[in-house]
Amino acid sequence: MSQTMAQRRRYETSLDRIGLAIGAGGLMGGAIAVLLMLFGGTFAIGTLAIALIIGSMLTALAITALAAFPWMLLHAAGRRGPVSAALLGAAIGFVVFLGGQTWIYGLVEMPAMDARTLLFRWASGIATALVMGMMSAGIAVVMWRVAYRRAD
Repeated sequence: MSQTMAQRRRYETSLDRIGLAIGAGGLMGGAIAVLLMLFGGTFAIGTLAIALIIGSMLTALAITALAAFPWMLLHAAGRRGPVSAALLGAAIGFVVFLGGQTWIYGLVEMPAMDARTLLFRWASGIATALVMGMMSAGIAVVMWRVAYRRAD
C-alpha cells in the first residue's frame, strides 16, 4: 500500500518555537507597517521606529487573537503544512483588511455616498484586501517555517 507524500510527512512543534514564530510574524508585520509609512511619504527615523514597534506588537497580538484557535484546529486535524498555513493566513488577512476598508462590511455608519462610489469603495477594498491577504499568507508561511520541523 502506497502512502501519499502528505501522509508520510508529519510536522511537530514546541512551545518555544511557537513563541519564536509569533515574534517573527509580529516583526514582519511591523516591517510592513514601516514600508507602508515609507510609501506614504514618512521618512523620519523616530516615526519609523515607533511604527516598527507598534506594528510589531499589534501584529503579534492580532496573530494570537485571530489565528491561534483556527490553527490549533488545523494542527489537531493533521493539517500542519505550509499550504494550510498560507491559506489560513490569506483568509484571515483578507477578511480583516476587507472589513477595515468597508466600515466593517457596512455594519458601522459610513459617510453618505452614492451607489457608484460605494461600488468603487468595495472594489478598492477587495483589491487592497487581496494584496494584504497575500502578505498575510507570506507571514504565515514564515511563521510555519519557524514553528514546525519534520517529525521523521
